[in-house]
Amino acid sequence: MIHNFYAGPSIISAALLEEAATQIISRDELLSVIEISHRSKRFGDIVDELHHLTRELLALNDDHEVCYLQGGGRQQFFQIPQNFSQVFKTNYYVDTGNWANGAMKEARFFGNTEELASSKENGYRHIPNWKDDPEDAAYIYTCTNNTIYGTQFFETPKTNSHLVADMSSDLFGISRDFNAYGLFYAATQKNAGTAGACLVVVDKKMFNKPEGSVPTMIDYRTHINKKSLYNTPPVFAFVMSLLVLKWIKEKGGITYFDAANREKASLLYGELERNELFEPYANKEDRSVMNAVFTAKNEQIEKHFLDRAAKENIVGIKGHRNIGGFRASMYNALPIESVQVLVDVMQEFERTQG
Repeated sequence: MIHNFYAGPSIISAALLEEAATQIISRDELLSVIEISHRSKRFGDIVDELHHLTRELLALNDDHEVCYLQGGGRQQFFQIPQNFSQVFKTNYYVDTGNWANGAMKEARFFGNTEELASSKENGYRHIPNWKDDPEDAAYIYTCTNNTIYGTQFFETPKTNSHLVADMSSDLFGISRDFNAYGLFYAATQKNAGTAGACLVVVDKKMFNKPEGSVPTMIDYRTHINKKSLYNTPPVFAFVMSLLVLKWIKEKGGITYFDAANREKASLLYGELERNELFEPYANKEDRSVMNAVFTAKNEQIEKHFLDRAAKENIVGIKGHRNIGGFRASMYNALPIESVQVLVDVMQEFERTQG
């Protein structure tokens, strides 16, 4: 068994991969799902079910609209400010690392953009707080989970402004009041499918510009009105998202995975706090349950530990190039048995190298 800790694209249930294989083989309709028209009733039914299941799992109210787009999360860096920047208002960003920082840089092309809070001063080891709720905010942008530094918002920020969030790496993996957000999005390659698509949920109250004032392809209303089928979508990515969401529902929904993911994280962080050779990177109260980032207390043993882990079929734990060390991504499909194997290897490594 391979223990897949890659940060993304990430692990998918083996049973779902087998089901996906059947979706691309010609069946009684003589055509594969990836070679039929996206305008056909067959594919339209797939997208309708995908939208319905998304709304159900996230418990969305009637004010929130769902659309699936092609592309990844970085497209949202410019699409959000292009839709919602306003004259005499400011786009505020909470800088928790590369992803939020990159989004803030793109927003500056479209309107007045300011940093509201940042944790850069201590290497992004914590989630920053801010005291004042800005009165001139077009929106406040956050990234709920930072995969590089291993931090996570566990509480929804309280604000009177429209709250926008990149939830690419923890959507469907942790419980939240999703209706509290004006807009949130997630590239689907973590807990929501495979790479190639991006889920966007928008509160209709966010829209403030007349139709025709935003380029057609960039305007979220275009894709909402066309039910995610304005242009040819990445059909296989949509099919995979539907399969994954069905699997999430069958397992017990987000509540089930919230508990399961916290259990996996508790197991690994407990070992990191105990083990003499390793230490968690992020501050304890803000440690991500999705991405446990940790370092070796002696950098000279890093390569030796990676080699030892590889011998036990543990893959994907090398840390991001920005900070080095290690990163264990524990998305929904990762079984707790894989986390236990990693813990066992860490304990054995401590006995032989400590």
